[in-house]
Amino acid sequence: MAVSAICQTCKKSFLTKPVFVRKGQAKYCSLECKYAGTRTGRIVSCARCGKEIYRKPRLLGLSKSNLFFCTKSCQTKWRNEFFVGSKHPNWKHGRSAYQSVLKRARRPAVCELCETKDSRILAVHHKDRNRLNNTLENLAWLCHNCHFLVHHYDEGREKGLLKPRSFEK
Repeated sequence: MAVSAICQTCKKSFLTKPVFVRKGQAKYCSLECKYAGTRTGRIVSCARCGKEIYRKPRLLGLSKSNLFFCTKSCQTKWRNEFFVGSKHPNWKHGRSAYQSVLKRARRPAVCELCETKDSRILAVHHKDRNRLNNTLENLAWLCHNCHFLVHHYDEGREKGLLKPRSFEK
């Protein structure tokens, strides 16, 4: 013997067993309605392409900007449109192009301490520790390991890669 119940999501009438009604389990007419009825988040639109997407409450709270994206590539394309050049938070009026200064001067990309030639691990070192002083005499190629040693230990002082820090006021 079947009993009639009303779906909490779509409000359609459906037949169910009396035992399910007694236990309070006859709430949804289908799995689709059950999943739709148990969602607690909300539908938002992608900030770049406008596609509608569902976000859980936990993910809604994580967004600092209240912007949501359908995919990681949509988010990257949006970021590349709005945070390039002078719009980027780390922009320093174009004065941070250390590597291009050394490359334009055709200085070979070789670590000046260990002579490593792997360009993936090379960084530019400022001998006087002043990032605004981008003269060719103040810049040197160092691998990340040697760069750390120069700044935190006495390595490289004899080669003139680090000038002593003055503590005058």
